[in-house]
Amino acid sequence: MAEKQVMVVAADESEHSAYALQWTLEHFFTPFGPNTPFNLVIVHAKPMPSSVVGLAGPGAGEVLPIVDADLKRQAARVIEKAKEFCASKSIKDVAVEVIEGDARNVLCEAVERHHASVLVLGSHGYGAIKRAVLGSVSDYCAHHAHCSVMIVKRPKTKQ
Repeated sequence: MAEKQVMVVAADESEHSAYALQWTLEHFFTPFGPNTPFNLVIVHAKPMPSSVVGLAGPGAGEVLPIVDADLKRQAARVIEKAKEFCASKSIKDVAVEVIEGDARNVLCEAVERHHASVLVLGSHGYGAIKRAVLGSVSDYCAHHAHCSVMIVKRPKTKQ
């Protein structure tokens, strides 16, 4: 039997990320049961405390450990939520990783490390200005990841 391809799914604390994982499991894993064509790797990029705080100088040394502890708790919640969701869909064979760094680099490096054939990301749906200021992880990965990139968008709800 041929070796399964690897699908890397990006995970963060956003609803967009949770939806992307849900959509991916429902379309690529649940229908196949144990015969899914993919191995699943969920990757969370934990920001470095210094990138979150954005300050240096007196006082930074006391703040960074507190911020780092909070980021570690947040990462643990993201991974636990992803594992619970996989278990609820009867998907037991899932690898999870928390890697410190900028999400753009972390995800592209995970693709390389796992020889992934697909990278899945949720779309935050930022407008042009916010995307220009913040940068788009999905846009960066679409141009730099050495695999197919699937950007999952939540359907627009009518109000």
